[in-house]
Amino acid sequence: SSFPTWHGDGEREREECVCSARGRGVDMKRIFGVRKEKPPPPSLDDATNNINARGDNVDSRIAKLDAQLAKYKAQISKMRPGASQDAVKRRALVILKQKRMYEGQREQLYQQSFNLENAAFAAQNIKDNITQVQAMKAAHKDFKKQFKAKELDIDYIDNMQDDMMDMMEMTNEINESLGRTYAVPDEIDEADLMDELDALELELGDEALEEGNEGEPSYLQEPDLPSAPTGQGADEFGVPEEQREEGQAEPVAANQG
Repeated sequence: SSFPTWHGDGEREREECVCSARGRGVDMKRIFGVRKEKPPPPSLDDATNNINARGDNVDSRIAKLDAQLAKYKAQISKMRPGASQDAVKRRALVILKQKRMYEGQREQLYQQSFNLENAAFAAQNIKDNITQVQAMKAAHKDFKKQFKAKELDIDYIDNMQDDMMDMMEMTNEINESLGRTYAVPDEIDEADLMDELDALELELGDEALEEGNEGEPSYLQEPDLPSAPTGQGADEFGVPEEQREEGQAEPVAANQG
């Protein structure tokens, strides 16, 4: 068995077929034209910016008409009633109609811009919701992975807490054992306490009698303090005025005698 192969005239025929197909493709492109790629649709931001630009243009026109109306108003106020004043009023009326027309267009543009902004807000809200769901999905996956750790096993945690409580109790027992006193009575009742206090009182009383200070021991005695001032004035040397007057009166009495 053998497979057919291209040799000689067969290769030339193949090349001619390819060339003829290319030629037909070129002819078809010339007749029907080349398919052009569609441009991407405008975004909501592009549409909003376009509407706002149109609104700014209308606002500038309204401002110019307001300036013309102010000019005509000044002219009318300075003119006397008559044909000239009526002509100015007619021109002002035309300007006012144009202004009303532009104001109506501006209101429509305001509404369109408002609708586009609401649509953009809703679209952005949807994107934010998708992002939030994706973040929560990733966090959920991480949580599931982390909760598989041995450290977060509830049985392991309970056992660890029980062990901690046991060790704390053992630590307290060890501290109590190490804090025991030696050669000290463990229990002292109220009768022993009262006897000890009575003996201490007698001992302090004897010490007071020996010191001769009305039964008060020396370590409880208050030191002698100077007498309180009587409110009398004193001179620059600290001598009370009454004493100084008595001292001055004695030499005078002696001279009279």
